[in-house]
Amino acid sequence: MSVFSYHLVKTSYLHAFKTILLAPGPKDVPGLVHAECMSAMTLGAPVFSSSRILIRQVAVFAQWEEEAAIDHFLHNNQVGKILAGGWHTRLVFMRQWGSIKGFKISAPVIETDTPDEPVVAVTIARMKFSEIPRFIRWGRPVEELVRDHPGTALSLASVRLPNTVSTFSIWRTQKEMTDMVLGHSAVPRPGRHINAMKERDRKDFHFEFTTLRFKPIAEFGKWNGHTDIIRSLKKL
Repeated sequence: MSVFSYHLVKTSYLHAFKTILLAPGPKDVPGLVHAECMSAMTLGAPVFSSSRILIRQVAVFAQWEEEAAIDHFLHNNQVGKILAGGWHTRLVFMRQWGSIKGFKISAPVIETDTPDEPVVAVTIARMKFSEIPRFIRWGRPVEELVRDHPGTALSLASVRLPNTVSTFSIWRTQKEMTDMVLGHSAVPRPGRHINAMKERDRKDFHFEFTTLRFKPIAEFGKWNGHTDIIRSLKKL
């Protein structure tokens, strides 16, 4: 069964550069379907600030043919050994909106009607260069909404130059995430996400875009001093 993983690691500038430059591919890594290697970003941070792009923090989102391939990668691959020093979660696909090349998305393997269980959301976009200023204008308020939302256990963005951007968020419950998407959250300016989606529908920011929803099945390691970020998961 296909499984996904999301990895975060804070490392040296050299190792961060090496991880992104030598991004793993299916020809070099047994069992890997596709991976996106990016530099982490702080959601909602000013565009021109040192806290916006966190060069030493690397985010990797990957799809695998089976879970055993993840373990083999982390123990035997040069980039995998760097990622093994950080944190990662393993994910089962639930639902997709849009599409993007590289990943092989099939029919969902689990039911999506689990409103009280944790859920992970990943977005990936290939930006139109001419639309980047407009995307920033509409996107930063959404970043702040997700960053400050009481329903998130962890949220961040990432980038791979010149034009790939992504977001990653862990939600305590699926209902809290869908309420945010639909503008129903009990937070200030709850319509920021739905308004940005309407603007995207009016004139797209991207030439490729997808939103993926997952059920987390395991987590490993530590991120920013924290373990058990997805608190309802049972230890393996």
